Amino acid sequence: MVSKSEIVKCNFKLSMYNQQNEESEPYMKKAFKWIGIILGALVLLLVLGIGGMFMAANGKIKKTYEVAVKPIAIPTDSASLSRGEHLALTRGCMECHGADFEGKLIMDNPAMGTWYGPNLTKGNGGLPADYSTEDFVRAIRHGVGKDNQALLFMPSEEYHWLDDADLGSLIAYIQSVPSVDSTVPKVKPGPVSKMLFLSGQIPVSADIIDHNTPPPPAPEYAISSEYGRYIAVTCTGCHGPGFSGGKIPGGDPSWPPATNISSHKEEGIGSWSEEEFLTAMHFGMRPDESSIDPVMPWPMFGQMTDIELKALWMYLKTVPPKPTGNR
Repeated sequence: MVSKSEIVKCNFKLSMYNQQNEESEPYMKKAFKWIGIILGALVLLLVLGIGGMFMAANGKIKKTYEVAVKPIAIPTDSASLSRGEHLALTRGCMECHGADFEGKLIMDNPAMGTWYGPNLTKGNGGLPADYSTEDFVRAIRHGVGKDNQALLFMPSEEYHWLDDADLGSLIAYIQSVPSVDSTVPKVKPGPVSKMLFLSGQIPVSADIIDHNTPPPPAPEYAISSEYGRYIAVTCTGCHGPGFSGGKIPGGDPSWPPATNISSHKEEGIGSWSEEEFLTAMHFGMRPDESSIDPVMPWPMFGQMTDIELKALWMYLKTVPPKPTGNR
């Protein structure tokens, strides 16, 4: 049986506990209030910071460029049109714009956005009727559209180096293709790609091209490292200026890393033979019999002539060995 004294002790302890709780309750409320204020301020700063970055990214994306376009001659002979078709196929134009230049979806990713190669024909949804030769030069060589804004995801830093004869042939061929009715949505960058644009991790061609320096004439069409270098500029967008491959800046997250095609013997193609390189380009098969991922459009690049492929191989052998990803 509980004694009276024990009951008194319990009541005293309970009274003291309640008193301590009553005294500490205002302090707890104040603490929670300040924690809430601090968290709210941090969230507000984060929102403002992200909003500011998005505004800066949008400003960079919508930046305009005044480019003095050098006029070039557009040939009409069949040999030049054939050359233009060959360039369109083997330099990646059809990979992004479609086999008939009707436009093509390149990537659809919530983080990166939706990227489309536009319809380059004069059909419904294609180029406007007043789209001129000058507009083509501005787009291909300078990465700037008719509205003087940068053409996002257009790798003009690669095509800037096409000489006047090749660029003229390419434009002549594109202008000759039949009209295709195809309405392609505009490029819509996603939140991640906007931040990558702002940080420079996705290059904007119009920003990095020296618009005042015209490209030199192309080297002689021959099996030489000089002509191979002229071709290899097309490879730099995915494999990097150092040709060491790695994750493709701004590419679809599902894409595999680009292969190291420097002369590194273990990580690159330095131990390959010319025949193995030609087999890889023609048939998409590496020396170890593994298949090249279709993200690398080898069926198109494999349409290069033997002179072009052997020249490219000759040049790649001169590229210093680099570890993979050291772009």
